[in-house]
Amino acid sequence: MASRDGGVKGKRSMEQYYKELLRFLARRLGNSHDAADIAQETYARVLDRNGGAAIEQPRAFLFRAAINLSLDLRRQQLSQATLPLDLQAESQPCPAAGQEDRTYRKQQLSRIDRALNELPDNCRKAFLMRQVEGLTHEEIAVRLGISRDMVGKHIVRALRHCRLRMKAWEGPAA
Repeated sequence: MASRDGGVKGKRSMEQYYKELLRFLARRLGNSHDAADIAQETYARVLDRNGGAAIEQPRAFLFRAAINLSLDLRRQQLSQATLPLDLQAESQPCPAAGQEDRTYRKQQLSRIDRALNELPDNCRKAFLMRQVEGLTHEEIAVRLGISRDMVGKHIVRALRHCRLRMKAWEGPAA
């Protein structure tokens, strides 16, 4: 039985696992910053999924998705750590990138700025404090005078909103 929120049985049931998932990922990754990033990405992907089937076991689904994302992060970190310095330099974008590339990047930044400006004030602030300033959920909660749970919800909402808006602006070719 699919529901209106993307096939998840009770959106609230997914949100109740956020703290538990965050603790699990922090233990697994040994880094609370990476854990928060993976948890946010997990929720964004689960909320964005277009599957018609209901998620019968939302906790298991969330944790499996988070484990997969944490494995991807580890692989990426290992591959960067094992590349010789000359290959790492080659994998970086050329400083003399073409005008087309710079124009595209400016357009993307403009779109992200537009999408963020569509969000409620605290939602936008929480997202920017996390992604730009690198603050923890606790630090953001103190600055905004809201709970840590609300910080997580704001960040997931902002990620989802930006992802949906970027897809819409890219058009059907995306």
